Amino acid sequence: MRLIVVGKDNKIRLNKIIEWIIYMIGYTISFILISKMFGTFQIDDDHLIFYSFLSVVLIYILNKTIKPILFKLTLPITGTTMGLFYFVINAVILKLVDIILGDKLNFTSYWKLFFIALLLAITNVVIEELIIKPILRRFKRS
Repeated sequence: MRLIVVGKDNKIRLNKIIEWIIYMIGYTISFILISKMFGTFQIDDDHLIFYSFLSVVLIYILNKTIKPILFKLTLPITGTTMGLFYFVINAVILKLVDIILGDKLNFTSYWKLFFIALLLAITNVVIEELIIKPILRRFKRS
C-alpha cells in the first residue's frame, strides 16, 4: 500500500485509508478529552485507547448507515426546531454505541448525552481545523 498517491490530475494526496485513520485518531483524541475533562461518561480505564477508538469507529459506521435514515424520518422535526433536533439524533447514535459496547462505555444520563453530542461536534471541528487539515495539506500540491 502506498502512503502517497498521485491522482489523475497530478495532485499529490494521502491514501484514503491513511486519511481515514488520521481522522479516526483525531476523533479518538476528542472522545478521550471529553470523557476525562468533563467526566460526563466513563470508558473502560484498562483499555481506554482501544475502547475509545472502537467507539469512534462504531459512531462512524452508524453515522454512515443509520443516521441518514433517522435524519430523513425526523426531517420535519429538525426543520421545525431549526436544526436543534439534530443533536437528538447524535445522542441516539451515542446511545446505540453505549448499548453495543455494554459496560465498556457508560453514559450516566440521557440529558448528558445531548451535552456530549454538542461537545463532540465542537471538539471534532476544532481538532479537524487545527490538527487534521494542516497534516493533510502538507501532502497536497497544486
